Amino acid sequence: MNSLTQFKKISILPAVIAPMLVALVALTALPAGAAPPLTCGVTISGLIDPNNPNQAAQFAEIMSYAKIGDWKAKLSIDQFQLYVVEVTIQPGGWLGWHSHPGLSFVVVKSGTASFYEADDPTCTPVRIPTLGTFFEPAGDVHMVRNEGTVPLVNLVIQLTPPGAPRAIGEPDPGNCPPLTCPY
Repeated sequence: MNSLTQFKKISILPAVIAPMLVALVALTALPAGAAPPLTCGVTISGLIDPNNPNQAAQFAEIMSYAKIGDWKAKLSIDQFQLYVVEVTIQPGGWLGWHSHPGLSFVVVKSGTASFYEADDPTCTPVRIPTLGTFFEPAGDVHMVRNEGTVPLVNLVIQLTPPGAPRAIGEPDPGNCPPLTCPY
């Protein structure tokens, strides 16, 4: 008997595999109370609710396409939370090692951001000046410092899965000088 055709006769196989996949997803899901990143000299203000930086707008699934001239955009996203926050980091301050379960779009409103990647063995910062932008993909471990003399103000737009935190504290990767807080 051909072993490949024998699988077709096992009608219970999908009933066994489906619960195993559900269990795997449940075990690997992010905990809702994941630890926030360590900070020094940081103030976060919500722009959806000024008193609550963790207030999100809830969006249903979006599937959309736009084309204007040579510019194209395609969006296919499941239900999500949208956060809009302003993050102010005082001179010498930092937003410690962290990652995001979703996507983060950042605009430097004032000051200069020193952006460090955990997987950079040289620990060389990327400096983003006023009106510069950067994108933080899901799961990317990084840190932001204000190494300047004026407050660093970032506008951050984040898309996360429903129920997920905005940011998750990550361990120091050990390739950069340790973080110390001057305050």
